Amino acid sequence: MIFNDTSIQGVYVIDLEQLQDDRGFFARTFCKQEFEERGLQPVVAQCSLSFNYKKGTLRGIHFQIPPVTEAKLVRCTQGAIYDVIVDLRAGSPTYLSYLATELTAENRKLLYVPEMFAHGFQTLTDNTEVAYQITEFYTPGYARGLRYNDPKLAIDWPLPVTTISNKDTNWPLLSDQPVSLGTSL
Repeated sequence: MIFNDTSIQGVYVIDLEQLQDDRGFFARTFCKQEFEERGLQPVVAQCSLSFNYKKGTLRGIHFQIPPVTEAKLVRCTQGAIYDVIVDLRAGSPTYLSYLATELTAENRKLLYVPEMFAHGFQTLTDNTEVAYQITEFYTPGYARGLRYNDPKLAIDWPLPVTTISNKDTNWPLLSDQPVSLGTSL
């Protein structure tokens, strides 16, 4: 695995180190030891799969608050996504900054999303599938979200939104949040 630093500390775009021969290739998509060496959360509590019918579908931007914050390892296994994360770490120099990267079945990149980052994506093709490894169990009472079109975030989504859940369109704007997201809501 090749861990590429990003503009936000603790966030990595990971390339697969492919061992190729006449059959094709073999590559690791997770290694507990390599994660621990970088101080990353190596525990996997659950794995999830998202399948999306239409290009332009938007999912997110989701996170969980303490005591059940979660780190994620995200990979697009079919199609392509514009993957976005938002830094919610109180005191971080990049607080409320976002990082976007394209994950595709062809580039096979993974995105490591640390705890206290909100995560969402938009599909760039029809019939897109996304796989997640998550360090904490989904806990509905601690689940929160950010509005995908919040003017304070000013995320530049590549396509018009074709499909989005009611829940994701109705998250409160950051200007309406009662306290810092980096603490607890």
